[in-house]
Amino acid sequence: MEINSKKGVIEAILFAAGRPVTKNELVLALEISPEDMDTIIKNMQEEYRNENRGIELITVDDSYQLCTKKELHEFIYPVLDKRSKPNLSNAALETLAIVAYHPKITRAEIEAIRGVSADACVYKLLEYGLIQEAGKIDLPGKPMSYKTTNDFLRMFGYTSLEELPELPRYKLDENKQIVIDDLIEEEKEVEEVVEEKMEAPTPEREESKEEKIEENKNN
Repeated sequence: MEINSKKGVIEAILFAAGRPVTKNELVLALEISPEDMDTIIKNMQEEYRNENRGIELITVDDSYQLCTKKELHEFIYPVLDKRSKPNLSNAALETLAIVAYHPKITRAEIEAIRGVSADACVYKLLEYGLIQEAGKIDLPGKPMSYKTTNDFLRMFGYTSLEELPELPRYKLDENKQIVIDDLIEEEKEVEEVVEEKMEAPTPEREESKEEKIEENKNN
């Protein structure tokens, strides 16, 4: 099967599925190697990106899905989608961010970070399908843990959680207050460098020829 035929099969599978299709599923369907699949997918993504098409091929974790292009949403939504969109409060967004950066986190751990109850936010995020249960943790009471879903990745335009922006590095002191430790250390290092430069001996000024002649005359 030539490459264009393989692209057609992949496109048909993704269109018919209407969901993320794993790389392994496509490899088995076309009976090709994972390396060849990577090459074909990248080629298709580039074609969708360059051509005047209304869809794009996105990657979600180790899966692929056909989606409408984000910039066309204003034309599609009034015609097709009458559902109410997720309306996330600041508290829900904060809870969602905590789960995204701490996969397999328990409700008690979320509440320890936020300092308030997280019940309502967790239920809302579960209802919207942005987080899901990730199994029970081996702790007293066997609490349930949570992680984000592929819907979360699609909604925020990420391929995987590895693309999340890097958080500032900090630690909590005994009073649960944030200590910007690294920033303090960097400031100390800068101060030490400045002090070293200030304490370094000033190089002796080289005497000019006129000064040497005058000195010899005085002697």
